[in-house]
Amino acid sequence: MNKITILAIESSCDDTSAAVIQDTFLLSNVVAGQEVHKIYGGVVPELASRAHQQNIVPVVDTAIRQANIALTDISAIAFTRGPGLMGSLLVGTSFAKALALTNNIPLIEVNHLHGHILSHFIKEKDKDNIIPDFPFLNLLVSGGHTQIVVVNDFYNMEIIGQTIDDAAGEAFDKCAKVLGLGYPGGPVIDKLASQGNHLKFKFAKPNVSELNFSFSGLKTSFLYFLQDKMKENPNFIQENICDLAASLQHTIIEILADKIIQAVKLTNIKKIAIGGGVAANSGLRNRITEICQKYKWTAFIPQRKFTTDNAAMIAITGYYKYINQDFVNQDIAPIARMKF
Repeated sequence: MNKITILAIESSCDDTSAAVIQDTFLLSNVVAGQEVHKIYGGVVPELASRAHQQNIVPVVDTAIRQANIALTDISAIAFTRGPGLMGSLLVGTSFAKALALTNNIPLIEVNHLHGHILSHFIKEKDKDNIIPDFPFLNLLVSGGHTQIVVVNDFYNMEIIGQTIDDAAGEAFDKCAKVLGLGYPGGPVIDKLASQGNHLKFKFAKPNVSELNFSFSGLKTSFLYFLQDKMKENPNFIQENICDLAASLQHTIIEILADKIIQAVKLTNIKKIAIGGGVAANSGLRNRITEICQKYKWTAFIPQRKFTTDNAAMIAITGYYKYINQDFVNQDIAPIARMKF
């Protein structure tokens, strides 16, 4: 039986990535970041798309070389169609289409969010490779999305809860910016939180119905809280930075944790996976692990390298779409606000 080898390209935001997966096993996963955005406090779309144009050829070439394969070994090329920044998506989509057309290779489009969820099925040689069985709940938390998804199989997924305004990752980054911590702020808050008292300051949790989330109010209340305290003491942030980070992180994580507990009670599905960039947060990883140990549920915590944007998750999704012969034509176009 011929091996199924998937070359994948991910370019939804500011990371250019290419990966090769063969029969569910990862052969290579190359990511080129873009430091230029830090000075602007966030991703600048035009700069991101230009950097993708510079990075995509060497990144794809490196991924193929590291995998020790030839173009003739590739069964299909998978690429991120959306959601994401349109300029960035166009670079990845155009390159994938051109490479597929030139070499007569089938083309597979992948929803970026599906990739985050199916990242749990990436296997690596000489590792335990513990993967969830269906159905399971996935808490998908990133800078642009916060969702609870029932994953019935590789093709059947249902959102049962999502943010009604801002995402958890955006709350981390925006609050970090107010604290003067730069971009991306989430990892900095995580580091500072480990040195602080998470019970020092109390921030209100939103009262949102069912399994939905809201983080816009938390961001606003956090800003007003700081403004009031700075009037009393101009050095308040500097003197309390670790406790502020810990208290903020604790509040966001408890909002997420409360909803996932509700989701298990509603669905009776006791297998919990997390995914997306915020799944790299140590506080969230520890809290989900604690909850599952307390209630005797099963937790699936991905490696940090598979939580942020990467092509390995696009490749594994492409692999299962290849099994289903789910190919697209050359007239395919990216979609910035692609539905789940």
